[in-house]
Parts: sequence; C-alpha cells; structure tokens
Amino acid sequence: MLIKDKLKAAAIHLLLSSVLALLCFMLVFFMIYPSPLAQATGVSGLFLIMLGVDVVLGPALTFIVYKKNKKTLKMDLLVIVLIQLSALCYGMYSMYQGRPVWIAYTVDRFELVRANDIIGANQKYPTPWLGTKYISVETRVKTANEQLEMMLEESQSGISPAQQSKYYRPFVLTKFEIETRSKSLELLKQFNDNHLVEKILKQNPKADVYFPLKANAVDMTVLFNKQTGRVVKIVDLRPW
Repeated sequence: MLIKDKLKAAAIHLLLSSVLALLCFMLVFFMIYPSPLAQATGVSGLFLIMLGVDVVLGPALTFIVYKKNKKTLKMDLLVIVLIQLSALCYGMYSMYQGRPVWIAYTVDRFELVRANDIIGANQKYPTPWLGTKYISVETRVKTANEQLEMMLEESQSGISPAQQSKYYRPFVLTKFEIETRSKSLELLKQFNDNHLVEKILKQNPKADVYFPLKANAVDMTVLFNKQTGRVVKIVDLRPW
C-alpha cells in the first residue's frame, strides 16, 4: 500500500511538472528562441537537459519522502516544490538573459547578437524585451583613431563591433552593398544537401541572394530579395 501511495503521489507530481515543462517549452521555442535561432544559439540541448532534470527530480523526491500519515509531509512537499520552482526559474532567467535580440548587419554578413553579449547602452536602440530586430553596424568610422580603437577591441578582446551598441544604426542596405556583398543561392549547394536547398528555396520563391548569419553555435543563412532590399527568411542552411 505504501508503494502504491508513493507511486500515485509521484505520478501526480510528474503530471503537474510535465504541464509546467510544456508551457516553458512553448515559451522558449516559440517566443524567446524561435526556429532556427534556437539551433543557432545552441540552446536546445541545454534547455532540454535542464527541463528533464527538473521534471524528473521533483517527482523522484516526492516518491522518496511521501508517507500518507507523516506529520511533516506537507512541509516536505512544499520544500520540494520550492526547490523545483527555484531551479526552473533560475534556468528560465538564464535562458532569457541569453536570448537573441539583434540580427546585426556588418560589412558582408549578419551577426546574431544575444542580450548578454551587448556592451554599453544606446537609448536610440534599446535591447528588445522579446523577439529579434534587424540593425546595421557602422564600421566606417569618422577618424583613424576610431578605426584603430575598433580594430584593437576586436583583435585583443574578441569583442565584435556588432556587440557594441554605440555603433548601431538603422537597418538599411544600399544597392551597392547588396550587389557586391550578397552571395549567389547556388553557393548554398556547396555546403548543404542539394535536395534540402531546393526544397527550402522553393518554399521561399522571393529569395534571390543570401547573406551568412554568424552565430555562437551554428551559422545560419539569411535569404534576401535584392529588388526590395528586404530579408525573406532566416533558414537552417550552412552559409559557408
């Protein structure tokens, strides 16, 4: 009977934990890290491990401590729930801090910038609370000293201009930039399965060129329409 009660309590806890985990999953992968940015940042594996441990650990502890007539049962279960929720909240907060916020165009590519990558504050371009926005990075600075400073920062500290909000400008690509720096869609077949490339391009008929998207985990491809000067879609194809 004791084992049966323990299993029942653990099953209820597992069901409630699974519902909460599903809500967190939807929040992360549909709002904070929409596809394919989850793959680009490498968050998928970490999130699933965190969620798996949290979902399994709570019910397991409930199974261990549960005893129907135990005087401290309510307190024990409360402590377990608080520990579980605290771990989940900390994990979700960490995920939120590392969320992708800017897709920054710089020189001949886009860079995916996460919230915790940004150095400095720019009142004109505040960090988005949710979702990603496009931005351009000013690399043609006014003086030789500014150019030297930018080069030293990147070479010595590994800090890209895309991470420094002081260089942010409205996202606009000139016709010259599109014509000279975009890449032919045919190049994608050199780095990806041909059938996959054809399938994705068929789904995005407005795309006629592409730009690479540099990310911290997996680089992606930004499909682009050079006639309109607009992004068509970010897709899970290797750009180089």
